[in-house]
Amino acid sequence: MHDRILILDFGSQVTQLIARRVREASVYCEVHPCDVTDDFIREEQTKGLKGIILSGSHASSYEDGSMKAPQAVFEAGVPVLGICYGMQTMAAQLGGKVTYSDHREFGYAEVRAHGHTKLLEGIEDHRTPEGHGMLKVWMSHGDQVTSLPPGFKVMASTPSCPIAGIADEERGYYAVQFHPEVTHTVQGMAMLARFVHEICGCGTDWNMPDYVEEAIEKIRAQVGSDDVILGLSGGVDSSVAAALIHRAIGDQLTCVFVDHGLLRLDEGKQVMQTFAENMGVKIIHVDATEQFMSKLHGVTDPEAKRKIIGREFVEVFQDQASKLKSAKWLAQGTIYPDVIESAGAKTGKAVTIKSHHNVGGLPDTLKLSLLEPLRELFKDEVRKLGVALGLPPAMVYRHPFPGPGLGVRILGEVKKEYADLLRRADAIFIEELRNTVDAATGKSWYDLTSQAFAVFLPVKSVGVMGDGRTYDYVVALRAVETSDFMTAGWAELPYSLLGKVSGRIINEVRGINRVVYDVSSKPPATIEWE
Repeated sequence: MHDRILILDFGSQVTQLIARRVREASVYCEVHPCDVTDDFIREEQTKGLKGIILSGSHASSYEDGSMKAPQAVFEAGVPVLGICYGMQTMAAQLGGKVTYSDHREFGYAEVRAHGHTKLLEGIEDHRTPEGHGMLKVWMSHGDQVTSLPPGFKVMASTPSCPIAGIADEERGYYAVQFHPEVTHTVQGMAMLARFVHEICGCGTDWNMPDYVEEAIEKIRAQVGSDDVILGLSGGVDSSVAAALIHRAIGDQLTCVFVDHGLLRLDEGKQVMQTFAENMGVKIIHVDATEQFMSKLHGVTDPEAKRKIIGREFVEVFQDQASKLKSAKWLAQGTIYPDVIESAGAKTGKAVTIKSHHNVGGLPDTLKLSLLEPLRELFKDEVRKLGVALGLPPAMVYRHPFPGPGLGVRILGEVKKEYADLLRRADAIFIEELRNTVDAATGKSWYDLTSQAFAVFLPVKSVGVMGDGRTYDYVVALRAVETSDFMTAGWAELPYSLLGKVSGRIINEVRGINRVVYDVSSKPPATIEWE
């Protein structure tokens, strides 16, 4: 049994970051809606519960019907850390007071630490001439604690927020008004690691190499001698799920790989080589290019294209699954962010970010039980697990690729001619990103960017090649840098790299005579064009 931290979500858009930071400290944690029952908290105590973290929120703790932590949180006998709203509800529920503030704080702030509490002692970014330890943090609040609960003391403050951190060390209660989970809080990881290790007493027993055997035993116990079918897309999640399940049950797994004609250059061949030839996984390879292209004929609306691609994938997969009479389980690459974002709170006060329906929402007529071996893992953990299972790092760490594939990177109508041109242009761009090393960091520009790809524009422009006039298509290059994909900046690639990519595409891909570079940030643009 792993030591575990329970994170109660009050609807913050960055609650996942709290969980990721705790996992990065090699501690297992789970996120649950804030309105779980007292019995749920008591049941957690039987599973190795070592501490509880209360997240931030968009709400105000003094409003009628405001969200509160279950009373059992403060009766569980484990340390509790409140963050932003979590601090406010902790203060209000334990006898303090929270009010609207005339001095709101959104963004960078410097916090002065007080009192040498265990959470902050020795953690600082710099000292003032008077000897006060200061922390560079990220604030996001319009309310503030104005009266301390009995037994608490102030452990942090700013000029506009006199009570920016509180602690009752006898009971193990700590709370901060700022957000230690975001990267803008420089010492945030140190604070969270201090809380889970030194205050809660958690060990470091959560890591992917050790998790492999645990996951394998869990799959074997769940599936037994039954057969499993998995829709293999070639993406990271489905690939790691396939490798893990195959390690657990071998030939009881059959993968269905549907090539919709919208994959990257040689991607189908790479998937088959990796899984069928090198790992011995049973794969049914379905080339459905003509089926998808015929259904997409004449369709230009991005959402309509997405729905058609999703629907056709389901039809092809269902057709193949119906032929595997022995299959009792449907495996999916659902990961933990999907689970968190779809959960929400029963009260409806915490925000459900979005619903997830993996594999396009497969119909009940399949009559298969669901197997989701990655549903406890974040994306970075899935990647580490993939490496531990022996998948090639180049596959595990490659950039994200949308489910509809090149269908949303070809603007307007999708045609096989366009897809073939785009595939080759995109491959050249990615190849040069991999081959070009940044002198300052020693890393390739592929590793320095979070996502990079080419987009096909269904317009023609005039060009000159040799002594002749050309009238050919245009592609746009897109490369972004981001830590969370919620916001992104365009990557400032070297001009020499862009020039080389442009030259190669125009010279090597007959039918393209102009290359442009997208310098839009997200927001207001999105990362993908459609």
